[in-house]
Amino acid sequence: MMTSLTFYGGVNEIGGNKILLQDKDTKIFLDFGKGFTGLGNYFEQFLAPRSSNGILDFITMGLVPDIPGIYRDDLMFRAGREIKEPEVDAVLISHAHADHVDYASFLHRDIPLYMGQTTQNMIKAIQERSSGAIDREILEYKLAGAKRGDPKIQRTVNTFRTGEKFNIGSLEIEPIHVDHSIPGAYGFIIHTSEGPVVYTGDLRRHGAKPEMTEEFIVKAKEVKPIALIAEGTRIKDKSTNESEQIVYSQSDKLTANSKNLVFADFNFKDVDRVQTFYNIAKKNSRKLVIKIKDAYFLKHLSSDQNLNLPNWDDDHIAIYKAKYRSGTYSDSDYFGEDRVFATAPNALTAAEIASKPDKYICAIGFFSFNALIDMKPKAGAIYIHSSSEAYNEEQVLSTKRLKNWIDRFQMEHHQIHCSGHAKGEDLMEMVQDIDSKILFPVHTEYPTEYARVTNKINVVELNKKYEI
Repeated sequence: MMTSLTFYGGVNEIGGNKILLQDKDTKIFLDFGKGFTGLGNYFEQFLAPRSSNGILDFITMGLVPDIPGIYRDDLMFRAGREIKEPEVDAVLISHAHADHVDYASFLHRDIPLYMGQTTQNMIKAIQERSSGAIDREILEYKLAGAKRGDPKIQRTVNTFRTGEKFNIGSLEIEPIHVDHSIPGAYGFIIHTSEGPVVYTGDLRRHGAKPEMTEEFIVKAKEVKPIALIAEGTRIKDKSTNESEQIVYSQSDKLTANSKNLVFADFNFKDVDRVQTFYNIAKKNSRKLVIKIKDAYFLKHLSSDQNLNLPNWDDDHIAIYKAKYRSGTYSDSDYFGEDRVFATAPNALTAAEIASKPDKYICAIGFFSFNALIDMKPKAGAIYIHSSSEAYNEEQVLSTKRLKNWIDRFQMEHHQIHCSGHAKGEDLMEMVQDIDSKILFPVHTEYPTEYARVTNKINVVELNKKYEI
């Protein structure tokens, strides 16, 4: 056999995909994401991998594969490791979620990244609003130990749109858009010397654009793949009635019936959800209040006509001006582009929001809940949690803290969400439709569930090479 797959992440966990595909002399990674389960096994907020150790802490604790030559020279030097030329030809990025892209920050500058144009724009926004964390240096990075003002190293990034085939060594790759809770998500059909390999990335069939996922499934079926690498996040979940339209209708009803403040808590990378609550705000003569950090997203993405997003200075967008440093809202408290947003005509303090509670939907999120102390919401204020419910221990603890805040301010709590991942029955149907010779489940804690609909399943092991 001339073609093989090695799984360095996404095995018995949600996310962290790092899949090495080798065909003849060509080697590519399918995603290179952060594995939150593995990271959480060893580290937490006040116990983190040391940047002074370069890549060593990550390698030693099994968070990234120990493959010579694939990491940045400066990180290898700090790790006390031998510096070698990379033997990997490229990395295909399916979408901009951290569990699929963040650890690409560690990769050698000579390994090109391939991603959708929208994914590149998303990553630009994420990097611009980040505080220089080592795992957010995806498109460009500063050398370890660099001084302020030193130039950044630019990575080679190749962008594509759906259906635009391209070649990497012996491989022909066809990216096809899929619907997910972040724009610019792709699955891939990869034509190898042994036959087509299909990689789903993350997808769903119940979202705002199901036709994109259906197109991917049809094309994947047509090529009769020798292998299907399929996500299985919700493979064991019970069937639910969910859609973006349901999120809109239920949240709109709550908003229309309230004269109080409304809080909407969702991931701002989910542009469908951003559009949903923007439309609700506009319909109900309110403004959607966003954080300064989220204004960067609108700045970068509003120009993409495919996304239909408002810009940060839209008439129905306001920016929450948080109290920093001096506690006086002085212009000097804000730096760089933060100051542009903080001093804009549509920037509002907590007191200004509190003075007209029926005019705003606050999308500031749980981690900005200390603002409630200043906003002083009246009893009965609406809190809409429009994200997934807790699925690990840390999230359970965070949920308890959230409940304490809600109870303290006597708010109404509503869970209204539409997942970014396909339902179990939809995944089963997809696998049956594509009907590959071998199925490799990833991005799931329950890979054996697929055995209910196929006997072609290969339950993968971490770091094991599979010839196909």
